[in-house]
Amino acid sequence: MAEVSFAEATLQIFRGDREDGKTVDYQVPLVPGMVVLDALHWVQSHQAPDLAVRWNCKAGRCGSCSAEVNGRPRLACKTRMDSLPLDQPITIFPMKAFPVIKDLVTDVSWNFRVNRKIPPFQPRAGVVWKMDQRDVDRVQEFRKCIECFLCQNVCHVLRDHGKQEQFGGPRFFVRTASLEMHPLDGVSRTSVLKEELGIGLCNITKCCTEVCPEDIHITDNAIIPLKERVVDEFYDPLLMLVRKIRSAKKI
Repeated sequence: MAEVSFAEATLQIFRGDREDGKTVDYQVPLVPGMVVLDALHWVQSHQAPDLAVRWNCKAGRCGSCSAEVNGRPRLACKTRMDSLPLDQPITIFPMKAFPVIKDLVTDVSWNFRVNRKIPPFQPRAGVVWKMDQRDVDRVQEFRKCIECFLCQNVCHVLRDHGKQEQFGGPRFFVRTASLEMHPLDGVSRTSVLKEELGIGLCNITKCCTEVCPEDIHITDNAIIPLKERVVDEFYDPLLMLVRKIRSAKKI
């Protein structure tokens, strides 16, 4: 069967702010290699110059153009139009987990407030600055994060339950893992993970891993190891007994 080609696509774009909004249809001509961000720029240039869209590099490196395309959190600059069903309207909404500023632009400043809760890298006293390549490889994966916040947006703890004050989210479990697993770091962040970032609320559904444009194994390589550290620190019965004995000796 011959492949069906389409001359244009219909975009249903959310227009509005946090108070009110609706979708508006726009017809966009298609060209080979076109991505969703190209289509949004065409709408800005020809039909709606006041359409608010956040973007910067157009190369999948800045993480600015995050949106929900056909209900899935994606980078608009990495989502090809020909990968979407063009025989029906393509819906484009702002990220649901964050307050809308205007149209497709959301207020993600909450993420930077969470970031300040995490103690920065602090080398152990007298440490020799020499690392095994395997240790480097372990934390290097986490450094690929472009802070698109798609993982934050898809996380049900934030998206559906609004636990922003109790939960840090996958992005900041990744950052904490990059510090906790650094072989030269000398700070324990298990209490921050438990009390400030609420890692216990995560039930490891792996939805964050599925939407990561950098293919970071967020759940397996960051969240689960961090959960294990928290359990070892606060819930291991043998360690709890040792702490009780030490406390009794101090009395």
